[in-house]
Amino acid sequence: MSTASGNALLLRKLVVIAVAMFGFGFALVPIYKKICETAGIYDLQKADRLVNTQVDTSRTLTIQFDANTRDLPWTFRPLQKSVQAHPGEMVHIVYEVTNTAAVDKLGQAIPSYGPQIAGQYVKKVECFCFARQELRGNETRQMPLQFVVDPQLPRDVSVITLSYTFFELPGGKTRGES
Repeated sequence: MSTASGNALLLRKLVVIAVAMFGFGFALVPIYKKICETAGIYDLQKADRLVNTQVDTSRTLTIQFDANTRDLPWTFRPLQKSVQAHPGEMVHIVYEVTNTAAVDKLGQAIPSYGPQIAGQYVKKVECFCFARQELRGNETRQMPLQFVVDPQLPRDVSVITLSYTFFELPGGKTRGES
């Protein structure tokens, strides 16, 4: 057998093995599910009924939202002024910001809380305040905020105000400004 025909045979064997391994990988998913269902580890009906047990439904909080800018030609506002939520419940809010100048600007949002103690109980999952924001001239952007209020929040706190102030970053000149 020549070297060329030996290499071709080896290549065919390797392709067959690769295809078989790929197929075996796909076959494992239903096999794994069946094994888990049989063992009682994975119940499809239970998976649809999962409930967050960390939510304290015995309390309802009023969470108010505020928005301000400092030294920036931006308009900034929450699309909702307030929400009702239980401690431990995920809250989704959207803020809208518009650069009213014709030039690009760079800013950073800083949060503050009322009462101040609430700040240690608000756990942000997603926030525009995590990164600086660059808005092109006359650009409008909607920015999400997701958070949970820790159920350990003192019981005497029933209203939280979450306020953001956008500040222009030092050296805030960006493209379009000379």
